Amino acid sequence: MERARDAKLQPQSKAVVLIKCLLAAYLLTGGTLLLLALLLYRLQLSESIVNIGILVIYILASFLSGLLSGKCMQEKRFLWGLLAGTLYFCILAVLTLIVNHSFTDLGNQFFTTLMICAGSGMLGGMVS
Repeated sequence: MERARDAKLQPQSKAVVLIKCLLAAYLLTGGTLLLLALLLYRLQLSESIVNIGILVIYILASFLSGLLSGKCMQEKRFLWGLLAGTLYFCILAVLTLIVNHSFTDLGNQFFTTLMICAGSGMLGGMVS
């Protein structure tokens, strides 16, 4: 009985915390991309507005992952936020490569998108 109680009191590993934070970020990404698709369908949005919307979604999701990881880690929060934002981008890049067999969707903005995701994740870690 005591072992079960002690196991519940032990903190989660850092990898598990990061995975949970990234999962929350991707859930937010999926939901907001569905909302953006609905707005595109209903309002006939232009391509530039859709691109801005996607960039805002990346920023919000990276910020959320950094915020959550910073709250859970309690020390060096900005580094954990930076790591969460960078991992968010890396998974995004790998999924793009798997689906399209190239980085055409990330295109010329590859490095810029990496810096935006990493920076907003780090900002989320600092705010936490």
